[in-house]
Amino acid sequence: MTTICTALAGTAGRHGDRPAYSDRVDGAWRTRTWSRLRDDALEAAAGFAALGLSPGDVVALMMPNRTEHVLADLGAVHAGGVPTTVYATLAADQIGFIAADCGARIAVLDGRDQLARWLPVLDRLPDLRHVVVLDADACPPGDRFLTWDAFLGLGRAHLAAHADDVEARWRAVGPSDVLTLLYTSGTTGDPKGVRITHAMALAETAMVDGASILPEHDVAVSYLPFAHIADRVLSYYLPIRRAAHIHFCPDPSQLTTVLGEVRPHGFFGVPRVWEKIMAGVQAVMAGEPDPARKAAVEAALDAGRAHVTAQEHGNALTPEIEEAFARADAAVLAPVRALLGLDRVRQASSAAAPLPVEVARFFAGLGLKIFDAYGMTETTGAITANLDDCFRLGTVGRPFPGVDLRLDDDGEILVRGATVTPGYLGRPDATEAAFTPDGYLRTGDIGVLDADGFLRVVDRKKEIIITAGGENIAPSLIENLLKEHPLIGQALAFGDRRPHVVALITLDAEVAPVWAAARGVDATDTAALADHPLVLEEIGHAVADANTRLARVQQVKKWRLLPAEWTAESEELTPTLKLRRRVVHAKYADALASLYAS
Repeated sequence: MTTICTALAGTAGRHGDRPAYSDRVDGAWRTRTWSRLRDDALEAAAGFAALGLSPGDVVALMMPNRTEHVLADLGAVHAGGVPTTVYATLAADQIGFIAADCGARIAVLDGRDQLARWLPVLDRLPDLRHVVVLDADACPPGDRFLTWDAFLGLGRAHLAAHADDVEARWRAVGPSDVLTLLYTSGTTGDPKGVRITHAMALAETAMVDGASILPEHDVAVSYLPFAHIADRVLSYYLPIRRAAHIHFCPDPSQLTTVLGEVRPHGFFGVPRVWEKIMAGVQAVMAGEPDPARKAAVEAALDAGRAHVTAQEHGNALTPEIEEAFARADAAVLAPVRALLGLDRVRQASSAAAPLPVEVARFFAGLGLKIFDAYGMTETTGAITANLDDCFRLGTVGRPFPGVDLRLDDDGEILVRGATVTPGYLGRPDATEAAFTPDGYLRTGDIGVLDADGFLRVVDRKKEIIITAGGENIAPSLIENLLKEHPLIGQALAFGDRRPHVVALITLDAEVAPVWAAARGVDATDTAALADHPLVLEEIGHAVADANTRLARVQQVKKWRLLPAEWTAESEELTPTLKLRRRVVHAKYADALASLYAS
């Protein structure tokens, strides 16, 4: 019988002295070994038991990426409970909905910011008996609250007095028990709690590990929230299997710095992360004043792209291509990857949404293959992937062994396998609707399989635009082409039941000021830049360029550059940086209407 509990015990026994997790504290890395991590997790489990947590009770977590997040999660699991990480960007009412929906008994929060989101709804959560706060200075008075240190002290005392009870709890956990609840991002309606079992998570790690080309005990960086299934697998469940070493980056704005220090062997980014890295590199390249050096860089990028393209499924890598790449890599590409902290990366990957092929080809130019994968929370992450020895850019690869994938008559991707959820918490209606009569999960995504079995995701089934003329258009195709320009941060294509497509566009708040300064524009504020003639002219060029690669019915006829950035906090994006189309449609209804006014 294998669970995360028994897997951790095995790793701690075999690799107890190896580093597990590192946090930056006062400018230096502080590391816990696998043996120490398990000991601390058992203390946390005893702490939850002492607070009255019963098997099956839910513990809600809201913390950044840090070792204490893993310990609280493991502690809940070893106590027989069910942890659920709540996105730190959610508003109080959204938090209240999730905590009530799962009947959370205990919450573990980081500090003041998280408390500010929870305090307004605590009176509506009678089942929530205790709130543990990591920041002792932020912990409110009252019997309901206790600090993290006090919680661990309670756990140590309980473990000393009831060691047999704590061991009995984690040994009683079975493969079919729920390991975690992860709530969908709520792009349409209220979020739903996806049940993920120990067996599902371990099956996922076995598939991912089997496809890995990472060295043994690899080093990686964790920066995406643990409410995201990808980082749970890659920075929590998989490291237990591989005895890997994870460095936490709780502030994504510091990611470049952390990458430079850690130099990971593998790196996962949602498409928007790769797009922002690409935009930053392009902005620097555009400012290169020496024509000869600029030409040398472009030639090196061409060599890199040719090298990766030659390795795609069905192509052949020739000695001439290898030799040209070796020269370009030594002179230009390897130093650029080193500046990005990606020089040791053996396996780069992307998921959550299809990676635009031009982004993949850009990084191919740097000598970096990004293996796009496809999956969702309901499948415990990836169910298809491009692999080092079998990939095709612009696709999300082939299904993993053991994954049964087919397309429905309308192109919807249907999947069945060991990593598929048994359903949603307390939502039998939604669970029934999510599956076909013969047991396939309806993903809600429209896909196309090529002759070699590589899957390409077209768009979300519910997001396909049907114009007034009856044409079906995938908005993400248009949006991804627009976002290829480094100035553009986000774009939304619109045109359902309309005569043609229009677009709302926002600037990339990091790239735009750099781009403007290089052209003598003093403004640095996004709102001011959105009105500047040079910026508007450049966005016009970006739209025109995208239109040249689109069919006539897909082309953007009119567009509006908005003065504000779209973020999860302002609610246009989900916490995983996907568009909340209904929010944008409602929030910018007047702007959209004006684009059809004349």
